[in-house]
Amino acid sequence: MVEITRQPIDVTALLSGAENPAAGGVCTFIGTVRNHADGRTVMRMEYEGYAEMAVREMERIEKQVRERWPVEEMAIVHRLGMLEIGEASVVIVVACAHRSDAFEACRYAIDTLKKTVPIWKKEFDQDGAAWVEGVMPEPNRE
Repeated sequence: MVEITRQPIDVTALLSGAENPAAGGVCTFIGTVRNHADGRTVMRMEYEGYAEMAVREMERIEKQVRERWPVEEMAIVHRLGMLEIGEASVVIVVACAHRSDAFEACRYAIDTLKKTVPIWKKEFDQDGAAWVEGVMPEPNRE
């Protein structure tokens, strides 16, 4: 399951979707909006992205993960829009027969997502707002 949403991410539903009697290890990464960055107080965060391309890239990541590790179940969900401190911006769930595979696959998925998925974030602090990271889409990426 791969999804871009503007609604709060239902972590419980994603974990339920990862239930599989063959999976002995389920690894979950939840990226949340933190209250600080580079010594500044962050009040909220806005995520924007090219949703169509982001979904395609997230599907590519899922395919790569499934090719490298014996994945039983997997979900990648990223939220766009204005998020408050503590809200989940991205959730990745990977279920494998063994915990080491689940950990490695989940780590690969989030690290690759951060490098390749066209999603940008804007931090709002006491001095205003600034776009702080994200990737630009690469032309003709397959």
